[in-house]
Amino acid sequence: MAKLPVIKFHPLTVPNHGSVALFVGKSLVLGSIARGLDEASSGAVNRAIKAADFKGELAKSITILAPAGLDLDQIVVVGVGEETLSECDFLRLGGTVMGQLKGANKASIIAEIDGVDINAASVSLVAMGMKLRAYDFDKYKTEKGKPKKQKSALAATVLCADHEGAAKAWETDSVVSDGTLLARDLVNEPANVLGPKEFAAKAKALEAVGAKVEILKQTELEKLGMRALLGVAQGSERPPRVAIIKWNGGKKDDAPVVFVGKGVVFDTGGISIKPAGGMEDMKGDMGGAATVTGLMHALSARKAKVNAIGIIGLVENMPDGNAMRPGDIVKSMSGQTIEVINTDAEGRLVLCDLLHYAKETFKPRFMVDLATLTGAVLVALGTQNAGIFSNNDALCDQLSDAGEVTGETVWRLPLAKEYDKLIDSKFADMKNTGGRWAGSITAAQFLKRFVGDVDWVHIDVAGTAMDSPKTATSQGWASGYGVRLLDRMVKDNYEV
Repeated sequence: MAKLPVIKFHPLTVPNHGSVALFVGKSLVLGSIARGLDEASSGAVNRAIKAADFKGELAKSITILAPAGLDLDQIVVVGVGEETLSECDFLRLGGTVMGQLKGANKASIIAEIDGVDINAASVSLVAMGMKLRAYDFDKYKTEKGKPKKQKSALAATVLCADHEGAAKAWETDSVVSDGTLLARDLVNEPANVLGPKEFAAKAKALEAVGAKVEILKQTELEKLGMRALLGVAQGSERPPRVAIIKWNGGKKDDAPVVFVGKGVVFDTGGISIKPAGGMEDMKGDMGGAATVTGLMHALSARKAKVNAIGIIGLVENMPDGNAMRPGDIVKSMSGQTIEVINTDAEGRLVLCDLLHYAKETFKPRFMVDLATLTGAVLVALGTQNAGIFSNNDALCDQLSDAGEVTGETVWRLPLAKEYDKLIDSKFADMKNTGGRWAGSITAAQFLKRFVGDVDWVHIDVAGTAMDSPKTATSQGWASGYGVRLLDRMVKDNYEV
């Protein structure tokens, strides 16, 4: 795996070795430290800005190699655009810096902008952007059959006015970014490496950061009556697992907030088999479970002042002779019966048992489930937003606000009785798909039948968790979407 940068924070000073990154706005006026570099190089920085017709636009950059008069490898000038910068902007700046410093061994980042107040929290976000951008899932690449040699990690020193405050903020931001990268790792791993058992072990490893983890095996799931989830798993040689991850950071008697993740480690579609083209991407059909695992890492590692539970259902959907068939009727843990119309609508069968289990067992303050559930959400929203469905307006508002801050945005889609009728069955209480139209909505209507009166949000991350567009902070196939979103939602609304 590519090595992540080692980031430290120090007071503002003029750097004299390695690479340097500095920021400039549309005014093109350099900050005090950058002016020192410009003067020492007989105006090389300002000359380069003019020669390149650089406008200082947000996340645009130019590079000055081996500047005259300085013992520096390069100076990277990054534009910040307007004087008002959001949290997302600072993340993007950090990602841009890291992208331009690729291959450097040592670098100083001058976190100073003329006319802009960069506080400690903003400086830490620049560092987070650098770390997220540096991620590269290359663990299986070799050089002539031998493990690929990894370059040394970038030693990055962020120079800023409040270096002690930035270092304190980084203690939190660093572990939240670790949660995001953990989610990326899980989604990127091939299914032959990461089956239900192996995924459960990854969840169990969160005990190292203070979580308590219980793993339910097939016998226990059978006793609980999770026959919908087990029906999805019965075609695979690899038995299912359910991981229950608990972080108790709030008051003893506070009801927990609960996050539920779909963890289909590979989805062939079962008997309703998918087309061969692109099926390899179905190793990422556990993106919801990956996000929940990364979130629980973040909450536990930063010692969030909240009681939180993550529940992930880990199965493989295969077309074995023992696999579930279209037309089968299964009885869910709730007692409701489900006619299986399409075995490729399997994620909701996993989630329905988990949602009922969470509702009955933990009496949660609210439940949020995440799943790469439908291709239909891609038709509706593309890859820019995750679709959300809910029985509670306040929860949707909290998620939307958190999305605007973190850049992991969401868009609410409707639920209504008219859609609910589409999943009524002639032979059972419901069927697992409502047909071609409104596919994301009917999937959410299906899940709603298992949440009772608990406040609940369903997040369809099929367009955002995997194969999403490259950004300044995410250059790979898996994005880790949702970890920062949900961490921020909890932080802003539910910590005591």
